Amino acid sequence: MHEDADSGIANSFTDLMTSLAVIFILLLCAFMNNAFEEGQNTRIKILQKLEQQLKDYLVKGVKVEADPNDPLALLILVPEGLLEFQLDRSEIPAKGVEFLGAFIPKLTDTIYDKEFRNDISSVVVEGHTDSWGSDTHNLELSQSRSMAVVSKCINILEEQDNAGDRNEKKDYFLRVLSASGRGKQDLMTINGKEDHQQSRRVVFKIRVRSFEEKKIEKRLDNA
Repeated sequence: MHEDADSGIANSFTDLMTSLAVIFILLLCAFMNNAFEEGQNTRIKILQKLEQQLKDYLVKGVKVEADPNDPLALLILVPEGLLEFQLDRSEIPAKGVEFLGAFIPKLTDTIYDKEFRNDISSVVVEGHTDSWGSDTHNLELSQSRSMAVVSKCINILEEQDNAGDRNEKKDYFLRVLSASGRGKQDLMTINGKEDHQQSRRVVFKIRVRSFEEKKIEKRLDNA
């Protein structure tokens, strides 16, 4: 009889712990889902803001869209016609310098907006080539081009240091800005065939902070 009572208590305790574990898991899933949705909502708001800021460029072929491979990132695709490099060269021509001179301040104004500045994890300038040439050469060329764009972005903001809070915006932009050469990865295709002109492009990839990144940063700030 005593053993049956002990067994019943043990079973009840096990059932209680199991129920608590299930409740904890459900609450954790709900919490993580809300955090994920918050990140996606932030991405949508930034996307809408960029579309407003860059509307003059959208008609010229610039595309602002969600990254299909990353739910917390969005892409700004700059066609070769606006930021065009000479064949096998990484120097930005005058037309590209003119484009960046008008484009970068608007991009910086958007990501530095008080509504978004704490939610941006990174802004990566990706350089892409077409499939012509060797893998090694294309990778080096795309890296040189993306670095050239990053350097020009910095120069543009430095020239505007005396314009109000531009210096703070420049420092913020530098913290999140980086370059990445993608070579001939992610080729652009039409009906299964590569479009060489569209493949040669520069992409600004903006990523929203994940919940984990915010938690880590908060702990570092409090350390």
